[in-house]
Amino acid sequence: MNASDGDSKSLGALPTAVGWIARLAFARAVELGHDPGPLLRKAGLTDRQIRDRGARIPVPQQIQFLNLTAQALRDEWLGFELALQPDLRELGLLFYVAASSDNLLDVLRRAARYSSIGNEGVSIRCLADEEIRVVFDYVGIARHSDRHQIEFYMTVLMRLCRQLTGLHLVPKRVRLTHRRSGHDGSEFAAYFGAPVTFGSRMDELSFPAGAQEIKVTSADPYLNELLVANCEQALGTRPTGRSALRSAVENAIVPLLPHGKVRASQIAARLGLSQRTSARRLASEGVTFSEVLETLRSELARQYLSDPELSISRIAWLLGYTEVSAFTHAFKRRTGKTPREARAARQAARSN
Repeated sequence: MNASDGDSKSLGALPTAVGWIARLAFARAVELGHDPGPLLRKAGLTDRQIRDRGARIPVPQQIQFLNLTAQALRDEWLGFELALQPDLRELGLLFYVAASSDNLLDVLRRAARYSSIGNEGVSIRCLADEEIRVVFDYVGIARHSDRHQIEFYMTVLMRLCRQLTGLHLVPKRVRLTHRRSGHDGSEFAAYFGAPVTFGSRMDELSFPAGAQEIKVTSADPYLNELLVANCEQALGTRPTGRSALRSAVENAIVPLLPHGKVRASQIAARLGLSQRTSARRLASEGVTFSEVLETLRSELARQYLSDPELSISRIAWLLGYTEVSAFTHAFKRRTGKTPREARAARQAARSN
């Protein structure tokens, strides 16, 4: 199932994005001599959507296009690498409202408040106490479908903080919910200069105490006041209420799978709903909790099997199976192949 299948049934309109990263990925494919046309079509996008810088792109299609492009280019770090290239002024209004802010905390608060202007599918929270925590939440989008977009956004935010303060800021920690195994991520971690945890319960970038008051070198309070007004106006025109319950349920399930049986009542409580209300709303989207859970497990299994460093027993644990045999039976029932057969077929296809 691609990221848009479940959402398109339950939303009048999908969350959209300005498409900056999709256009960068398109340009990278062209630069490397790869025709991105078939990838666009497979992701449900058109050439016009990419070439028209004013066109917004549905977020699930953007995520799928990034995944397809990364596979075609055999670039496991596409999102991170793309984030290192462009002039940050291409962010437009979002760049200039940050660049005219007074200090780092203001930059991060502006990024959090106005992020939906650039991408309605990602909500950013800035939590400031003894340290600054920037938390990325997915809205109406299945988080497990994405890897490149979130690494892109986190890297761009780090670049922005360093550029605007004129300092080589080092975060206290970096946490991402998707998984990478072995020594994967050494270059990513080296860029941030901080411990990076994959397979975390949240997507988070945090800065140590004292970072709040670091000054922005281009601060301009008069310009900032004007730009904040413009951002508020732009924010007011963005659609609201796009979140689908199925996506929220999936995003709540993923971090809990390795820790035992996931129950409908448990997930409903995490979402602030009664189990009855949750079941009724899922039914209105055409699914049951058990169907969401099993489909999600199937999608995650395919993801994890593409990582040769994850053993079959480890994958079974990550998916919440107490026995490898239970995982093997469930996977074969859905796909017609055992996990080992599916992994071998995928590796053979990649080598061709």
